[in-house]
Amino acid sequence: MPSSDIKQIYIPYYFWEEYYAGMWRFVYGEERQRLFKKAITFTGNAKLYGEYMLKAIKLWVYSCTNTFTNPSMNHQAWVGHAACCIALNCPEDITRLAWHELTQQQQDEANAQADRAIELWFDNYKRGIQPCLKPDLV
Repeated sequence: MPSSDIKQIYIPYYFWEEYYAGMWRFVYGEERQRLFKKAITFTGNAKLYGEYMLKAIKLWVYSCTNTFTNPSMNHQAWVGHAACCIALNCPEDITRLAWHELTQQQQDEANAQADRAIELWFDNYKRGIQPCLKPDLV
């Protein structure tokens, strides 16, 4: 998990994979309702949700570095939003709404998956195992 010995790294938004994947896009109408229903099912399946959280920490190098080195970010929520975006092309606001439809047990199981992905990212980061970042960003 995050520790005080990690220096925060600021990466401009135009490097964030989440930005180009549409995690912050706006969705309306029927598409919004369709994604909301899919997001409830997806986030309620902790095993599948966790698999996509692991994909997020591998695929979104800049976004993860920017997010996980920031101690003020909610890392569990972010990695869940990232997973839902990668799996369903679902923006984070819909993922947040879907989260509130889950039972406490489903939320606890999803958070355990998030903790596992976050811990793996930090373990790799501390050991120097991370995908390449542009040197001028770190």
